[in-house]
Amino acid sequence: MNTITQPHGGSATKPKNNSWRVVDIVIAAVIAVSSGVIFWAWNNTHHVLDFLFLAFPPSSALLAGMWLFPAVLGGLIIRKPGAALFCELVAASVSSLLGSEFGLTVFASGIIQGLGAEAVFAAFRYRRWNLPVALLAGGLTGLLGGINDAFIFRWFPEYTMSMQLTYVGFMTVSGIVIAGLLSFFATRALAKTGALAALASRKAATESLL
Repeated sequence: MNTITQPHGGSATKPKNNSWRVVDIVIAAVIAVSSGVIFWAWNNTHHVLDFLFLAFPPSSALLAGMWLFPAVLGGLIIRKPGAALFCELVAASVSSLLGSEFGLTVFASGIIQGLGAEAVFAAFRYRRWNLPVALLAGGLTGLLGGINDAFIFRWFPEYTMSMQLTYVGFMTVSGIVIAGLLSFFATRALAKTGALAALASRKAATESLL
């Protein structure tokens, strides 16, 4: 694994190749399935917090990052093309199989949200895994997820246009914080334990934040 130091002090990790190994597939599957179970649990419990958003319902999107994190977490840990999309889609599929109030629409949502993070990692050629990239990945995942909810599936027909746009904005923020920020530090924490020793992200704990 070669680390290229950039003039501004950041680092770019260039993998020897982007081919998936058996260990990548196994760990990605573990991340995705575990996330799917979390999705299922969240689907069945998040409504207890609805009272927090009665004054302005679109603000409920601030918690939507709980459905977005596998895309960023999977990408940061596996560091191979397709990892973000795979983890988000499989997680959505598992939650659907376990029982989801959103029915089969979760498959489409998983693809759209997963593509958000995947696009950011691809833009950096799967070589940069620092905090700004993680935040961008979470943000784009949230942005696409919000557009999907508000304008494609139209889950909230009672919302005015300004409320729908605000919902998208809140979901973008949630993606940045929950899916981006928390996934980044979760990856570093896992790397410290040695759990990622067989993966390209094994040195994540010592990599530059920027």
